[in-house]
Amino acid sequence: MESPEETTRTPLLLNPSRWRSYMTRSTNFNLKTNIWSELGGSVGDLGTYIPIVLALSLVNHLDLGTTLIFTAFYNIVTGFLFGIPMPVQPMKSIAAVAISESQTHLTIPQIMAAGISTASVLLILGATGLMSVFYKFIPLPVVRGVQLSQGLAFAFTAIKYIRYDQNFTTGKSGSARSWLGLDGLVLSLSAILFIILVTGAGGDDDVNQNSTIPQSEEPSDSSSSNGSRRRGGGDRRLRILKAIPAALIVFLFGLILCFVRDPSIVSSLKFGPSKIGIVKITWEDWKIGFVRAAIPQIPLSVLNSVIAVCKLSTDLFPDREVTAASVSVSVGLMNLVGCWFGAMPCCHGAGGLAGQYRFGGRSGASVLFLGIGKLVLGLVFGNSFVRILSEFPIGILGVMLLFSGIELAMASRDMKSKEESFVMLVCAAVSLTGSSAALGFGVGIVVFMLVKLRNMDFSSGWFPKCESSTVDASNN
Repeated sequence: MESPEETTRTPLLLNPSRWRSYMTRSTNFNLKTNIWSELGGSVGDLGTYIPIVLALSLVNHLDLGTTLIFTAFYNIVTGFLFGIPMPVQPMKSIAAVAISESQTHLTIPQIMAAGISTASVLLILGATGLMSVFYKFIPLPVVRGVQLSQGLAFAFTAIKYIRYDQNFTTGKSGSARSWLGLDGLVLSLSAILFIILVTGAGGDDDVNQNSTIPQSEEPSDSSSSNGSRRRGGGDRRLRILKAIPAALIVFLFGLILCFVRDPSIVSSLKFGPSKIGIVKITWEDWKIGFVRAAIPQIPLSVLNSVIAVCKLSTDLFPDREVTAASVSVSVGLMNLVGCWFGAMPCCHGAGGLAGQYRFGGRSGASVLFLGIGKLVLGLVFGNSFVRILSEFPIGILGVMLLFSGIELAMASRDMKSKEESFVMLVCAAVSLTGSSAALGFGVGIVVFMLVKLRNMDFSSGWFPKCESSTVDASNN
């Protein structure tokens, strides 16, 4: 029988017992949550998903029906496999290259070649255990810097969605959004206020904190009974608010507005799934896809889709281990299957996990519900569903993305010293201003090593014994 140490070191792909362990654990969805909370969390990542998949559909003619079906299966499998609201997000760097280069947009075969190339690298790193090595030795302040930069980037983009009209086909903002209307500022601000009222800061222990009595206080019998009634009323109010799926209500309201804004959508819908076929990829497609899209995507996937999401999952779900090897293999297998059929290149991501957690997702049931919803839409409407998404209020997408970004950025609040905060902020600043998580990561590693070198004690010889420069995920 394997020891715990051997089980941890063995790559997930080569260890069937760990697959059985994941399946056994993750199928238990009754984890101090309820169906409404999970339904609310299921739509917490759509503020990122919808704009990117809509832009790829409009600009690069991605088949939305095929993408919905395959990403539905990804959601369902990862929900059972990991037992947490593990997101399925678009590969953002590939999407950015495919959409933004207006003169030479990437073709579908080139996009799929980029996704398969990136997936192959992640599969190799995960199956060989190299990803676990990277995860173990990357300093926590650097990871937090990447998370902080990604969270703030999402929040900045969300504010842009709320304040200005957006043209996803060109990737540019338009004129300032009007106050009134079916996609006006009043609508967006109302959604923000509603979500804050229902979810507060997004914590799990609002009720517990509200009902805690300092031990130093010993109230009299009369004051104790009055205070108990007040606290009881406050607890009930918070429990009622917590049971409301705020994000789901906002999203469904946005879907209703799609038909109100353009009633002709109904007549343009075509029922039935898209015809799925294998994408033919030429040698030229492989070369263009790898050089232009896969090369910038690979470091982002390693950092945000594997390292950062594993750190965040450890913070949010310390009782449910998610290894870097398993996440890396998961991303690899998803795209090595779906991209051959024209499904959008996908990954897991810390931002999506933060968003789904922020709106109530606490188990794999959250992404399971999302997967079922995508599957139904893909089978019923196929590619014509893009007609509905094109009318979805962008301001509401911005509201959902705003809370997801803030939740991800808040993961950086656990820095315990000024040195750790310094490294984190330098990494985040470079990542934001350089528009590259890889650049910020590299600078963060250098700054971290310099700070540690400055504090080393060289009096004992050339090879001093110093504190470990890494923070293992189990200590987060």
